Amino acid sequence: MTEDGVSRLRRNYRDEIDGAALYRAMADSEESTELAEVYRRLGAVEARHAEFWAERLRAQGARVPGARPSVRIRVMGALARRFGAGVVLPTVACAERLGRTMYDDQPEAAGTSMSTDERSHAFLLDQISSGVPGSSLARLEGRHRTPGGNAVRAAVLGANDGLLSNLSLVTGVAGSGLVGSTVLVVGLAGLLAGAFSMALGEWVSVQSSRELADRQLAIEADEIAALPEEEVEELRLIYQARGLPADEAFTVAKRLLDDPDNALDVMAREELGIDPDDRGGNPWTAALSSFLLFTVGAVIPVLPFVWLDALPGVLVSVTAGAVGLFVLGAATTLFTGRGALRGGLRQMLLGLAAAAVTYGVGSLLGVAIT
Repeated sequence: MTEDGVSRLRRNYRDEIDGAALYRAMADSEESTELAEVYRRLGAVEARHAEFWAERLRAQGARVPGARPSVRIRVMGALARRFGAGVVLPTVACAERLGRTMYDDQPEAAGTSMSTDERSHAFLLDQISSGVPGSSLARLEGRHRTPGGNAVRAAVLGANDGLLSNLSLVTGVAGSGLVGSTVLVVGLAGLLAGAFSMALGEWVSVQSSRELADRQLAIEADEIAALPEEEVEELRLIYQARGLPADEAFTVAKRLLDDPDNALDVMAREELGIDPDDRGGNPWTAALSSFLLFTVGAVIPVLPFVWLDALPGVLVSVTAGAVGLFVLGAATTLFTGRGALRGGLRQMLLGLAAAAVTYGVGSLLGVAIT
């Protein structure tokens, strides 16, 4: 193995030593018995990983670093013991989220449960840091949910993108002194270009999510078949993190995973956070929706140029755009909880400022060219 390879093994070892030490500190300071046990078991898994990398270093004839955690982790552990595990939980959850795929491409980890362990840890910490189990009821109350769901939010944002981008485009072109028919052609071209770009981007995004979900489901199916006991333990930890006593969590996990037809569905939802029936949605539906929503917004500033020449068209286009921006800005307050008047005015003023800048730039370019 090259020196870079040995350095990678040492880095893995130190990361796991740090993780084990920090989880032990969190367990020592956690008031909830159930969560303390979860942290303790997570620390035991990290310690097992550290020993795995220590063995690989010995097999290479390389020195195994000391088991003392880093200064940073010692400081975080001291903070956890002084102020409680919650003070470092967001940082730990973020680190686990970023490192959940760290072993996917490392050949030494192939055929082990290490990649699954890291994804499971990231999911568990996300669950705990999101308020499980302490604020579970609050998360289910109506006032904590996004009104209308993600579909309404996507509709508002998609239409807003189309309106703002095309309003800036047509005012900039009109500012250069071109006739209304030319502005209309440019506006329609901008509408189509933007709508197709949004649709393609959304299709790629959703399709990539589906392909990633399919890969994760295939890996999970293999792990359920090869390592059923470890899968039961992972599910037990998830339910224990949600507040179930250890014995009851184990009983529930064992019963669910004893049914082979149900096991993959359960682990996909609970460990991976994937709905096997949906897997991120339909890419074609997402693409068509993005295309239509962008078009709805983008057509507003273009329509006046069907009947009007440059200057009158700009005035009507800006007026229509301002109204549209106000309505969409007010609609965004459904998700932020802010006042509709303030949200609408803010969106309108920012959009008009962008249009004014592009009109000014267009005017300068028109003068320079002529």
